[in-house]
Amino acid sequence: MSKSCAPDGLIIINKPKDITSQGVVSRTKRLLGSDKAGHTGTLDPLATGVLPVLLGRAVKASEYMLCDDKHYGAVLLLGFTSDTEDVTGTLAVGGDVPCESTVLSAISDFVGEIMQTPPMYSALKVGGKKLCDLARAGVTVEREARKVTVYSIEARRISDSEYYLDVRCSKGTYIRTLCADIGKRLGCGGVMKSLERLSASGFSVSEAVTLEELEAMGESERRAFIIPVERIFEKYQAVTLPDFFARLAHSGLEIYLKKIGLELGIGERVRICDKDGFFALGEVREFDNGTAIKPIKQFR
Repeated sequence: MSKSCAPDGLIIINKPKDITSQGVVSRTKRLLGSDKAGHTGTLDPLATGVLPVLLGRAVKASEYMLCDDKHYGAVLLLGFTSDTEDVTGTLAVGGDVPCESTVLSAISDFVGEIMQTPPMYSALKVGGKKLCDLARAGVTVEREARKVTVYSIEARRISDSEYYLDVRCSKGTYIRTLCADIGKRLGCGGVMKSLERLSASGFSVSEAVTLEELEAMGESERRAFIIPVERIFEKYQAVTLPDFFARLAHSGLEIYLKKIGLELGIGERVRICDKDGFFALGEVREFDNGTAIKPIKQFR
């Protein structure tokens, strides 16, 4: 497939277990014939679920998706600890697991703004090196606790030692660490047994396609799953410019609101469109000659 017909947009992959996020990207890139591809936030090999894969020019949108909230389903296993905070690490037996009411009460304590220390086994970089690479080399470094927000946790008992957690949270929240911290609070230890990302960046697992399904499809069927990059920015107002101003915006020049008869607030973002549709993300800024929309990322 030539680069001229390589796809632009994103496709939501239902990531399987026991494969890296980059492995998913590589296989998707090959299947879609894309010359460039990337993802919007690493999922551990243990994890499954929503992994948006950006193709072609859409890769430039990744920075705008990393800050979005997430929705996870996880299984918390109590009575154990692990160096990785999940069942893939070295497990050690913890203490006795308390009764259901005590467990549910402790879980509810983690709703709201909380402080989390990123785990050593994570893709977070310190000094240009991934923490997980340092951990595998036997190196442990100090990590600063960070403030994250857990909007809600719906917990359900599976067995005396296992609980299903439905978690809605802000970016940067580690569910493995949440499980470990709950276990510490209870005094019995806790690890993450499984994890599924149910939604991210406004895309849900119901929209996702598996790699196996893609591999069984023909080219046209695969391309039908590609979502236009504009959907990433659908929460922003669309501003369709007349031809003259569209040409200026395509060149990266600011478009003064008084010239196009609009009133928008400073800092507001918009989808910039021409007669052919969306082509850039814009932001309203103040210039010497007045308030204008500045194209900040071109997608066509």
